[in-house]
Order: sequence, then structure tokens, then C-alpha cells
Amino acid sequence: MKQNYNLLLADDDEDDCAFFKEALEELLLPVSLVTVNDGVQLMDFLADKSAANLPDILFLDLNMPRKNGFECLTEIKKIDRLQKLPVIIFSTSLDMNIVDNVYEKGALYYIRKPGDFSKLKKVIGNALAITAKNNFKQPVKEHFILQP
Repeated sequence: MKQNYNLLLADDDEDDCAFFKEALEELLLPVSLVTVNDGVQLMDFLADKSAANLPDILFLDLNMPRKNGFECLTEIKKIDRLQKLPVIIFSTSLDMNIVDNVYEKGALYYIRKPGDFSKLKKVIGNALAITAKNNFKQPVKEHFILQP
């Protein structure tokens, strides 16, 4: 892994954001985390960043108010300077139609939010390691869903 990864978490659930942050802290990984609470905040945040200052990885919840994760992913992939932004879907749902849809839209990986904190830590650690190992490239579909 490189020196320090700048992560962005877009999630409207305060508890999920707190658990995510706590998991990162316990993993002792060289990362910094910024959170936004809905899709409008996310797109405003990304609009304010130059291509060189974009986050290294975006963890994106699908069910958010004002603008959902599907809308954000679609927009991100249509904006030239954002197209290469690695997006990992981070959602409570594991509907295979949704999984297929976000895969086709260019998401890097799909994580179903685990209810257990130790599994959350493990899946976040795995996501960061495998993303770096694969040079931020989308895997074949069979390896798209990351499990703890």
C-alpha cells in the first residue's frame, strides 16, 4: 500500500460512519477519512476538488437522501475527471439486480455492510488491500462482491 490513502465515505447513517471510522482506527492503516452524509454533499465535495486532490477511494452507500448512490455513481462515471475515481459500494442491500447494475456502471467492488464490528474491520481491510493489489481495476464479476 502507498504511504497514505485518502478515503471518502458517503453514508447518511451516523452509526455506520462512526463504526467505519472506528474500524479504520483499529486497523492502524495509513489512511485519512472524510465523510459526507448524502449524495448532494458528495457531488459538491467532488466538484470542489481538482483531479489531483480527489480521494483515493470512495465508499458509497446506495440509500441516501436528496441524491442516492446510484445517481451519484452514474454522475461520477459521466464526468471526465471523476471517471477513474475508484468507487466501492457499501450498502445494507445485497439484491443481485442492484449488484449487477452497479457493476455495469463501473463500481470497483461491492460490500454488504456487515452487522458485526469484527467483520466490518476485516472487510474494510480486505477492500483496501485488494484494491491496491489490483491497481484499482474492476475485477471479473465473480470477485466483485467482497465478503468479510
